[in-house]
Amino acid sequence: MTLDQSQIERFHREGVLVVENVVGESILTGLWEEYSGRMDQLYADWHADGFVGQPRSGMDFWEKLDACCAGGFDWFQSFDISLPHADIRADTPMHFGPAVFNLVTCPGILDVVESLIGGEITSNPIQHVRIKPPERRVPGNEIRAHVVSTDWHQDRGVTLESADNTEMVTVWVAVTDATVNNGCLQVIPRVNHEMFPHCQQSQPKITDTILSKEGAVPVPVGAGGIVLLHPLTPHASLSNHSDGYRWSFDLRYNVTGQSTGREQFPSFVARSRSNPSAELDSWQEWKGMWEACRANLASAPHIPQHRWASEGPACA
Repeated sequence: MTLDQSQIERFHREGVLVVENVVGESILTGLWEEYSGRMDQLYADWHADGFVGQPRSGMDFWEKLDACCAGGFDWFQSFDISLPHADIRADTPMHFGPAVFNLVTCPGILDVVESLIGGEITSNPIQHVRIKPPERRVPGNEIRAHVVSTDWHQDRGVTLESADNTEMVTVWVAVTDATVNNGCLQVIPRVNHEMFPHCQQSQPKITDTILSKEGAVPVPVGAGGIVLLHPLTPHASLSNHSDGYRWSFDLRYNVTGQSTGREQFPSFVARSRSNPSAELDSWQEWKGMWEACRANLASAPHIPQHRWASEGPACA
């Protein structure tokens, strides 16, 4: 699915573009099956450790996730497709499987990305799953953007300076319908022309004193659809006020050979029109790259993932 010229022009003008029905049913079904299997395995371990109760007969993914959220322990990192920003250990949990790899290398997504940055595409390692519970069920000490609502930021603002000139695009993939009620993204269009100072607190964020949020608009999208974001487009998420979970993936792609902005994490060539043999086609190899990265970082001095200070004018 390539973008037509009017869509390309709209993306460059607005800094955001919604494209429905990009990810096919087979990939979405694969994700549900893979994460359900992952949950069953993890839930059994967490039950053995006393974090959750005995699973009831027929208890599904969402019911188990409800129990995990109520348990007050860190269930999220075991599902994420990245490592945390600090305190990486040799056994820090993460998840890399064939269904997620099929999503990251989905031809429909890569066709859309190629329309914007060309046919030499690297899968950028700044990537996350976002499984957001209803916020009224989230413990008050949970502040991670992958679980609760996300503060206003620009995606270039969460890379290091090495990627300031990188041609990059964010692909936000909806696994469940993303609505205003359950916490879809909101953006400020037509502001993709400068980097705003961020404040590094619980999340990197742009404060109200620096950026007016008056022009913010929600961007709902159906399951299988995507939201494309320019790296300088300010965006955040709404709070999940529904009774259910909102599930999405936050993926990034950049022109191969340019800095990813997080070189300590592994990237790979997802598409190459000039050299197709360079493309990674093994989810096991992808998983192994992250496992090797985790082992290296666990025994190395901390490498910052963000450039911003936690105090100063940007935090006023």
